[in-house]
Amino acid sequence: MDPVVSALLSGVFRVLFDRLASRQFISFFRRDQKLPENLRTVLLTVHAVLIDAEEQQITNLGVKQWIKKLEDVVYRAEDLLDKIDTWQRKSEAEAKVNGNEVKIKKLESKLTKIIEELEFLVKQRDGLNLKLSVSVKPPSMSPTTSLVDESEVFGRNNDKEKLIRVLLTADAPENRIPVIAIVGIGGVGKTTLAQLLYNDSEVKGRFHLRAWAYVSEEFDVFKVTRTIYESVTQRNCNIRDLNLLQIKLQKRLEGNRFLLILDNIWNEKFMDWDLLSKPLKNGASGGRIVVTTRNQHVAALMGAFFTYPLAHLSDDACWSLFAKHAFWSSNYEGPFKEIGEKIARKCKGLPLAAKTLGGLLQSKEEKEEWLRILNSNIWDLPEDNSILPALQLSYYYLPSHLKRCFNYCSMFPKGYKFNKDRLILLWMAEGFLRSPTDKETMEQLGREYFHELLSRSFFQQLSGRETCFVMHDLINDLALFTSGEFYSKFEDGKPSGLLKKERHVVFLADRLEGPDTFRDSICKFKDLRTFLPLGVSNTSRASAVCSVFCKAWLPNLKHLRVLSFSCYTITKLPDSLGELIHLRYLDLSQNLIVELPSSTCLLFNLQTLLLSGCRQLTVLPAKSLGQLINLRYFDLSQTAITKLPSSTFSLTNLQTLLLPDCRRLQSPEQIRRFGNLRPPDASH
Repeated sequence: MDPVVSALLSGVFRVLFDRLASRQFISFFRRDQKLPENLRTVLLTVHAVLIDAEEQQITNLGVKQWIKKLEDVVYRAEDLLDKIDTWQRKSEAEAKVNGNEVKIKKLESKLTKIIEELEFLVKQRDGLNLKLSVSVKPPSMSPTTSLVDESEVFGRNNDKEKLIRVLLTADAPENRIPVIAIVGIGGVGKTTLAQLLYNDSEVKGRFHLRAWAYVSEEFDVFKVTRTIYESVTQRNCNIRDLNLLQIKLQKRLEGNRFLLILDNIWNEKFMDWDLLSKPLKNGASGGRIVVTTRNQHVAALMGAFFTYPLAHLSDDACWSLFAKHAFWSSNYEGPFKEIGEKIARKCKGLPLAAKTLGGLLQSKEEKEEWLRILNSNIWDLPEDNSILPALQLSYYYLPSHLKRCFNYCSMFPKGYKFNKDRLILLWMAEGFLRSPTDKETMEQLGREYFHELLSRSFFQQLSGRETCFVMHDLINDLALFTSGEFYSKFEDGKPSGLLKKERHVVFLADRLEGPDTFRDSICKFKDLRTFLPLGVSNTSRASAVCSVFCKAWLPNLKHLRVLSFSCYTITKLPDSLGELIHLRYLDLSQNLIVELPSSTCLLFNLQTLLLSGCRQLTVLPAKSLGQLINLRYFDLSQTAITKLPSSTFSLTNLQTLLLPDCRRLQSPEQIRRFGNLRPPDASH
């Protein structure tokens, strides 16, 4: 199953429905509500068949093409509604009467065209035999057992020893079920480690009773309880009543020190765990429950007194595991060793990947077969591999708003180190965050989103760096697989798979072949939302590319929401910048600009403005800066500005202000109390 549509389209549909219900939109169409009602009706009609379309597109080329057209139209609808919303809010902020009849008619005409395109797609629905949405089952995974072949396990001795010490000697909290949680990304070896613990001779001797229960995605309290009872008693159970079953299990455990393994837990409902745990509280002191899960929230919900984040294997251990399955020997020396070691390194410490790829190459004697696996993406591998389904399951259980945020990270190159706060600002600019409640800010909401993805092992924190994170290479592959065709990145100097409909582009400026090639490649984009260069160190090449971008392309990009000119040698910004009414995120850091032109202050929607490292910047627009009423994050660190214009303090939505002297003001109250700046320190 390909869950892309529900993630991307459902997220955009949510935004559209929110916009249609907004006060600004209703006010804009106050004379006639027919158009917005027609749009709402046709969107509901299309939305109703999305899940069926999602399943059919895999085998039906016509449905796949229908979805592509739908995605394009829906994106354009979102841009148009954002333009209407912006115009209306700007008119209200400037106390203007909405009286530009020519502009209103033009916007109404564009909306009518979009509705007609959507209605045309609705008419095609019946011909494609698309049905109303039904629930989609997640990709199925094979159940696990307690049996393990220790000759196939590599690099886990230290993990096993640490957990055995906790299992046998650590003091558990009183009046709580002693739960130990093993947490990690899918395929990292949580189940294998639990099997090693379960079958260890010292562990066997310490516990009177042992039980293994594979829980899976569908958490059924009765089914899991029966599995535990049958595992403890070694007998089939025909009891059909949960109450009677739990009473029998409680009596069987009473006075016995037991070890229970609950493998592969997903459920985040406290009441289900509370019900399951009731008969488990009568065991003798020293009993333990070990759970394996991909989600740290699950460990916390179960009250784990010890949580063990399982790290990836070393390259050597990964190679040994790969060789064991590819050559039947972990000490293989032969003609395919060099390619095999490269494949093992590609697994990035994920034992499931090493085991699967080794198994796929078992008995393969053609070098081309080995090279094909080495150069394949996870979705190009043979269908009998288990890597993609294992990772895809984690993605399936993400809420749709988190799927959009995760898919956005598909633009990052493999191994790219990203800043948490900066990523949240990008999500905010792209409109991925739902409307916050009165008690929270968008920034707080973004941090919740981020930590939810982190807790599910989609991100990894770099050691010793609090705000710096990275994605595992195979998670990056998963993001590419699920992100659809609206994301593109320039790798090795060339764009990947351009279809002219991309909305988000990231590139490594230092690897571009040259300005002319860059211009020829990107001139096809008209509806781009994100332009984000990364890793700029060759300033001469980057500046040449920037010049091409500003002169040949930027004037035609009316839908940009994220724009970065960071680390160039810009001395003057193009006048066309002020025409980007959708722009929310502007990064001009590390440039040579002396002043910020007043046209920048026409960016009504701007939320983030980064000017750090512009060491020649000495002045801000004195009067017009206050027009940026939606500005939330303003970075002036390492600039030569010594005084803020008074209009700065009218920016009522400003949440974070970074000053030249490295002070960080993070509340509207702090910012309003702040007056003149002292000159920046020479060391900056």
